[in-house]
Amino acid sequence: MANIGPNGFDATHVDPSVDFEHVPAGRYTAEITDSDMRDNSKGTGEYLWLELTILDGPYAGRKLWTQLNLVNPSSQAVEIAQRELSAICHATGKLRVQDSIELHNIPMEINVKVKTSPEYGPQNIIRGYKALNANGNRQSIQTSVQPPPPAMAAAETSSPQPSGKTAAKTGNGSNLPPWKRK
Repeated sequence: MANIGPNGFDATHVDPSVDFEHVPAGRYTAEITDSDMRDNSKGTGEYLWLELTILDGPYAGRKLWTQLNLVNPSSQAVEIAQRELSAICHATGKLRVQDSIELHNIPMEINVKVKTSPEYGPQNIIRGYKALNANGNRQSIQTSVQPPPPAMAAAETSSPQPSGKTAAKTGNGSNLPPWKRK
């Protein structure tokens, strides 16, 4: 038995909590609204906890969360987290940050997937981040590509430019993805 306080509790003045269903898989405009560095459950590292809020559509106002293992004994976990943080930085246009608050309140596109676990059922996971264009709309890949003028075509083939994703370079200068490195 526990005393709830001198005045008790009056549930007529507080909305009851509701069971949130996951949002369907898809692309949403969202922004980071809260963040914090937290210790992992084993006490062996820290992760950057991010809260994102969907900004438009039928799920506007819904919250999603992700964790980036930036300090971890597993170098692979750290590399994955750093790549995800890099994607967030590119999507927000903040390529050098000292504090996660610098990433707050900047709309971007997130790619949400649904993962089902036996213990928790369906859960949302964020699998990608993209910048919005100057009009606040999602950037999209051009569906009809027109060939460049002949002078530009020769220049482009001699020095290819990176597409939207930037390959991370390792100390040995390799642009290979981590699973192909030795």
